[in-house]
Amino acid sequence: MIHTQVRCYNTNVLPMIKKLKEKKSAIKLRRQGKTYSEILRVIPVAKSTLGLWLKDAKLSIPENQKFTEAKRLASLRGGQTKNKQRVEKQRTILLTAKSQILSISEHELFLIGIILYWAEGSKEKEYHPGSTFAFSNMDPKMIQVLLAWLFKVCKISKNMLIFNIFLHETHKYRVEEVRRYWSKITGFPVDRFKSVYWKRNKLKTNRKNVEEKYYGVLKIKVRKSSSLVRKIAGWSEGIFEKVVNKK
Repeated sequence: MIHTQVRCYNTNVLPMIKKLKEKKSAIKLRRQGKTYSEILRVIPVAKSTLGLWLKDAKLSIPENQKFTEAKRLASLRGGQTKNKQRVEKQRTILLTAKSQILSISEHELFLIGIILYWAEGSKEKEYHPGSTFAFSNMDPKMIQVLLAWLFKVCKISKNMLIFNIFLHETHKYRVEEVRRYWSKITGFPVDRFKSVYWKRNKLKTNRKNVEEKYYGVLKIKVRKSSSLVRKIAGWSEGIFEKVVNKK
């Protein structure tokens, strides 16, 4: 009976001794500045158990600084991975959506131009009849589509166009660069962009494109175009009726 009792006692104590050693090792590693994940790779216990063991294990100031830096670097790596995944997801969505546009017919371009002008172009007012065509935007791609519409659909000749640039006054030192930029976007010579109007810059702004990637707003005007503006108004009304009042 005595021999049996000794065997039972040893069976209960050995696991306890092992756990105690693991706990001491875990505390030692923690005080060296190791993270939970790093400790668990060495001491395979439940994370909840490790949390109880390390509850009162305080780090010294140098160790805490090392641990904090390790956490910062781990967080940075995690953020970089997530950002890479977001960029890849965005790229996949963009390419998939782009592939859905197979071709653009002349009639579709006709409608696209009307909608663009409806959204961004000047309108004829009852108190100011005879308004001319004027379209303003800072998106270079939108500008190029609008010009294609004017040339291909409306049959407007290039010498009928007038260009005005609206630029924040804090970018006066870049005016020649801005002129060259819009010349390249539109395909017109630089000397067609002489007219620059200065906008007063606010002290506080939420705009993000106010540095070197900022090229202001380009305004496209068409000479003797009051009839074209009235046609666009009629086309816009026709689209509205077909879409909203369709039976």
